[in-house]
Amino acid sequence: MIKVGILGYGNLGRGVEQAINMNDDMELFAVFTRRNPDSLKIKSETAKVLSVDGIENYKNDIDVLIICGGSATDLPEQTPKYVQTFNVVDSFDTHAKIPEHFASVDEMAKKSGKVGIISVGWDPGMFSLNRLYGNAILPNGKDYTFWGKGVSQGHSDAIRRIEGVVDAKQYTIPVDSALDAVRAGKNPELATREKHTRECFVVAADGADKAKIEQEIKTMPNYFADYDTTVHFITKEELDKNHSGIPHGGFVLRSGKTSDGVNHIVEYSLKLDSNPEFTASVLVAYARAAYKLNKERVSGCKTVFDIAPAYLSPKTNEELRATLL
Repeated sequence: MIKVGILGYGNLGRGVEQAINMNDDMELFAVFTRRNPDSLKIKSETAKVLSVDGIENYKNDIDVLIICGGSATDLPEQTPKYVQTFNVVDSFDTHAKIPEHFASVDEMAKKSGKVGIISVGWDPGMFSLNRLYGNAILPNGKDYTFWGKGVSQGHSDAIRRIEGVVDAKQYTIPVDSALDAVRAGKNPELATREKHTRECFVVAADGADKAKIEQEIKTMPNYFADYDTTVHFITKEELDKNHSGIPHGGFVLRSGKTSDGVNHIVEYSLKLDSNPEFTASVLVAYARAAYKLNKERVSGCKTVFDIAPAYLSPKTNEELRATLL
């Protein structure tokens, strides 16, 4: 059995717990939290709830630690720190900062002899793989990625960290005319602003400067500055009633040609009822890969590009060839 620890028990952490329980080769050892452990109720009856303080004391009890913090401030600190003790997996999703995050985790993982797999999920993650496959197969072509309509956990978390914000949800919305043009093989040149819009529903604290909050959202680099963004201020009751779900999805397309007049479009899509539950399921599959790689004495930071698909599966290579190839 692969013994897994979860660091953080928000939407993603709860999804990881559910995913572990669906995999017969895994068991949850403990949930580690910055909160008072006595205040946290988890679903797994056999797992512990422990304070993150002293987590290093459990290095011999955990095969892989899945880190479920936010990309804005948590993961840049947590992943390099904890890979010094554990094999780790995270879902760091600030695309522009992935090389920097990789370098930081790689340095510490190589020193400790552990495996750190970063930026795991559906984008970055599954979408990244499909972009790579499309580029490799159709070198004469163009990539297009559309997200939504759906709730972005990372962007919502970034808004919630703004002073004066009580709660928030952010929706990423594809521009239909742009998606239609790509599917029609027109190969349009699309600026970031032409592909998506962003819509934010924000609960502000009493007395908070709403104009200042809106300005901070719209000018936030790597999140909103390059998009047409609409901000709605609503009550907590309205948010809970009308925006309680976390759906998401999107499309990766590669439009290319193999000779004059011979065109191809590759499209991969996801339609997700729950963004965190699906992301959690990807994290758990890559936790299995981290375990296998560590057993082979591999160390350092890895991304989805570095890991063969067979490492994700509980099936043997013989079973995979007989059933899925």
